[in-house]
Amino acid sequence: MALFIDRLAISSPDFPPLGAIPPRLTADGGNETPRLEISGAPEGTVELALICHDPDAPLPHGFTHWVVYGIPADATTVDPTAPGVRVAPNGTGGSTWFGPQPPAGHQLHHYYFWLYALSRPVEGTPTREEFLADYGDAIIEQARTVGTFEN
Repeated sequence: MALFIDRLAISSPDFPPLGAIPPRLTADGGNETPRLEISGAPEGTVELALICHDPDAPLPHGFTHWVVYGIPADATTVDPTAPGVRVAPNGTGGSTWFGPQPPAGHQLHHYYFWLYALSRPVEGTPTREEFLADYGDAIIEQARTVGTFEN
């Protein structure tokens, strides 16, 4: 299996890699959308996609907090309100950012913000699972940053 890592990058001025996500970004603390900075889309990128996923959630497939498609290849930030950008269903079924909200006492959770450079556009608003099944062959490169949160 090929690795898709080179120059594509994602980071947040709101939290350092593997650092604590501020309470204002959580579901119980204001649910503000995190600021994400992106760079390094490889040649041939048609669009970028973003998925925020919590594999520590006590569910069979973890919990999806955010799914964003149609991010322009030359974007420097993730702006879910930009023309052509689409937000797909999260784990609650809503099409918005749903901040961290681990069960009380469930210890530290990790929130993976995956950025994907794609060779073809995503049609519609597939769920995380549908996207990974249907667009895995279109991923040119991927990058991630991880934030943490604990109740």
